[in-house]
Amino acid sequence: MNTEKFTHEKVLWVKRHTDKLMTFAISRPAAYRFSAGQFSRLGLNLNGTTIWRAYSIMSPEYAEHLEYIAVLIPNGDMSLCFQNMQENNCIYLDKNATGFLLPQRFADGRDLVMLSTGSGIAPFLSQLNQINLWQRFEHIVLVHSVSHTDELIFSGRLQQLSSHPLVGEYAHRLTYIPITTQDNGGMLHQRIPYLLSNGTLSRTCQIDFNPQDTRFMICGNPSMVEDTYSALKQLGFTMNRNRTPGQILMENGF
Repeated sequence: MNTEKFTHEKVLWVKRHTDKLMTFAISRPAAYRFSAGQFSRLGLNLNGTTIWRAYSIMSPEYAEHLEYIAVLIPNGDMSLCFQNMQENNCIYLDKNATGFLLPQRFADGRDLVMLSTGSGIAPFLSQLNQINLWQRFEHIVLVHSVSHTDELIFSGRLQQLSSHPLVGEYAHRLTYIPITTQDNGGMLHQRIPYLLSNGTLSRTCQIDFNPQDTRFMICGNPSMVEDTYSALKQLGFTMNRNRTPGQILMENGF
């Protein structure tokens, strides 16, 4: 392995929230830079082979450590590594963060709607700690869809934004909508694409979703991303591209 392309970092802590959902933090090199919304490539050893996977960074740009969410997949190579990962273990970190799920790519907009499933909430949690996001948009909506109530583990973190030293004065602009598709623990109980198509999500937010004012960022499992994009296209929204400004940015969750 070319050690010039990655660093050896230490696992600072590991929290296992359910049998398939965990969060963890690693040390951050002084030279490591990223924009809120980007992801890291992390490497772990499995039977003498280094396994690399991409994980969206959950911590803010100014944090001293790097925090991530992992969803464990039965018999997945990286999941096998995570099952045994403990504090003080070594983990490899690619020196370069990447990704284009960045709200600053929108040329304009008044309302920002963040649509996520599972670990796809990670980049949005990072962005909500950045003051420039709150100063840019008048209303911010965070939608997080999971299967079961015990996977909604970030409610407390979102409530703490009101006392955040940088963004606390703007926290009233946030509307948080938890969704559970397999039980009744969330505010809503249907898939995001359907809630967009039938207008339920717009009514719940009390925001008129329209191409002039509303901007969408999508991060989650591939089927959700594809179906949500299709639903938004049917409503008249378009992909934001470098030469063609639009209202949608999307990325598969890691």
